[in-house]
Amino acid sequence: MLEATDTARVSGRASPPTWLVVALACAGQFLVVLDISVVNVALPSLRTGLGLDEQGLQWVVNAYAIAFAGFMLLGGRAGDLYGRKRMFLVGLGLFTLASLAGGLAQEGWQLLLARAVQGLGAAVLAPSTLTIVTSAVPEGAARARAIATWTAVGAGGGAAGGFVGGVLVDVLSWRWVLLINVPIGAVVLAGAARWPAESRAGDGRRLDLPGAVLVTAGLATLAYGISRTEAEGWTATATLVPLCAGLALIALFLLVEARAKAPLMPLGLLRLRSVASANAAMFLSGSAMFCMWFFMTLYAQNVLGYTPLEAGLALVPSSLAVIIGSKLAPRLMRTAGPRTVAVLGTLIATTGFGWQSTMTADGAYLTAIMFPGILMMLGAGLAGTPLAALATSGAAPQEAGLVSGLVNTSRTMGGSLGLAVMSTVAAAHTTGSAPTPETLTAGYAVVFGTGAVVLAAGAVLMWVWLPRRVAAVH
Repeated sequence: MLEATDTARVSGRASPPTWLVVALACAGQFLVVLDISVVNVALPSLRTGLGLDEQGLQWVVNAYAIAFAGFMLLGGRAGDLYGRKRMFLVGLGLFTLASLAGGLAQEGWQLLLARAVQGLGAAVLAPSTLTIVTSAVPEGAARARAIATWTAVGAGGGAAGGFVGGVLVDVLSWRWVLLINVPIGAVVLAGAARWPAESRAGDGRRLDLPGAVLVTAGLATLAYGISRTEAEGWTATATLVPLCAGLALIALFLLVEARAKAPLMPLGLLRLRSVASANAAMFLSGSAMFCMWFFMTLYAQNVLGYTPLEAGLALVPSSLAVIIGSKLAPRLMRTAGPRTVAVLGTLIATTGFGWQSTMTADGAYLTAIMFPGILMMLGAGLAGTPLAALATSGAAPQEAGLVSGLVNTSRTMGGSLGLAVMSTVAAAHTTGSAPTPETLTAGYAVVFGTGAVVLAAGAVLMWVWLPRRVAAVH
């Protein structure tokens, strides 16, 4: 079992208000998650603005996602060893500069390079956001509320992407989906440099370079393979080679970590029930939840004829629902426990997915988008907070950054894999027929039905495997 001796070194300056530290960390997380989805609405404008073809447009999304997923564990461990505040500043600085470069890009390759650097900055930044939150707030109800805020802001960032992107593209131009990060990032950087105290693991360990290279290469290669499935299919050589190579590199990483004296990821973490079960649950639920925004936006625009801005506005109630669910979760956790709340939230989301699977080509807004969307995202908010609390409990303080990186990795890789699989499912039910509203609806409906099955299985897994209570630090 990992030792719990407090090896964190914290700067001696006067402690800032806790709410301010949490707000700064959550602002960083909001930017990271927002940029996963905000660019989607701008893709048609990017095609004309920079002359990108279909493959180039796909890489606008994939360059960010692959770098983000690939460097996440490395970013989390770097925060433990070199300072969580320092890595927050480094990650946010990279992210902000890359956003400026992307917004000013004149050629397609310049935008793709900027998006990759954005993903790298996000991978360094994201683990530090959760670690700063959990370090600033003591264990108990207050920490649960802080994690709920972090969860709500993160989910809200993903939810707001379509709306924010639609407004910026319609009112200004596609460049502002990237440039908007610059003033926000600058303000958060100034605040983060001034207020949060520094903390790090104080045992003098160095970064496990072989482990860092293997896990980064493995996750990035696996993410690349997943990104190729939509264009090439699951059985194409261009898909199978990177998928198999990524899995092989991750397997080799686990072998190296088992023998390393100071491993990047101590495998003992995976023997902690709270860490292993909650990350597995986040991976599984994320594979369904992440698809919701993507396919709901497609349904609204491609079938019901909404504009990008109208589609974003249509999903505002869902965005509010995920925030409400995240803020309700800590209160329910105090009486029912995190496992029960996670299962309840997942079952509510399952009901929403099942309802959405009955969608029709002439659906009314209230019954085809609003009410099922509210159920899906209310459930996501309720489940996300207890899962994050469980996933970050039970580990030693010096592993906090790594565990936070693992949380973000599980959610990101689950979402990427789920979107690739669900896109294949939707395409399989529309292949060979003209892309009419009716055929598109049929494909989207199967996606939501599949998501309901995945979430139902996730609820069973959570009830059987998740611990009843948040584990104490060992």
